[in-house]
Amino acid sequence: MMKKLALALSSSAALVLTLSACGDDSQAQTDEWAKNVCDQVQPQVAQIQAANAAITDASAGDRSPAEVQEADSAAFQDISEAYASLADAVEAAGDPPVDDGAQLREDAVSELRAISDSYAELQQTVEGLDTSDQAAFAEGLQGVAGQLQELGQSGDAALNELQSGELGEAMARQEGCQGPAEAPSDASEDAGTETEGESEGGGSESGEGGDESADAGEDAENQSTENQSAENEDADQPSGTELEGANG
Repeated sequence: MMKKLALALSSSAALVLTLSACGDDSQAQTDEWAKNVCDQVQPQVAQIQAANAAITDASAGDRSPAEVQEADSAAFQDISEAYASLADAVEAAGDPPVDDGAQLREDAVSELRAISDSYAELQQTVEGLDTSDQAAFAEGLQGVAGQLQELGQSGDAALNELQSGELGEAMARQEGCQGPAEAPSDASEDAGTETEGESEGGGSESGEGGDESADAGEDAENQSTENQSAENEDADQPSGTELEGANG
């Protein structure tokens, strides 16, 4: 029920992975700046992917609403902290030695902190859902899916700008930024396929994951109905991170 919701988170995780770009030569100072940032990228991406995996696990079995709530809350917290750490890394690296470097850094830091705050708000929303009523819980998940969709569709222009041109080329040469991310435009679709199957929770760019999360509410309601029927005879929701997982 939460698999599609998890997709939304995966797409947001792609905002981090998008720091990987391709290119060739660049000046030593630019490489040094890129290394300072990229050394911090891999650990945070790993944290986001681990959160996505936790969501997948929670959605794989017949979990109670309370269990799903706990898993999602923990995942959202991990993702929020990961983006905050990325913001700290970019800020600590100082102004990149390129034209308008100060503005690039300021915009990227603001964008990363905004994403972090958004996931912190999602954590609070999930924690506030009523787990005693499966129908109400499923409806609440629809609201979470909507917020994830909005987050997935939110702008990531500053991050895109940061990883373009000389900086993008320098980042592409750094091991820390050469993560398991695929091309931004295809990532979300791949993430969707992998999630439903079981794979890595890492994603693609915001747009595609947001679309998937829009259907999460319906899945949540359907699952809720199935869970209720099962109980009469004797909740699945994405836990934290595939939720979008690690999508948005």
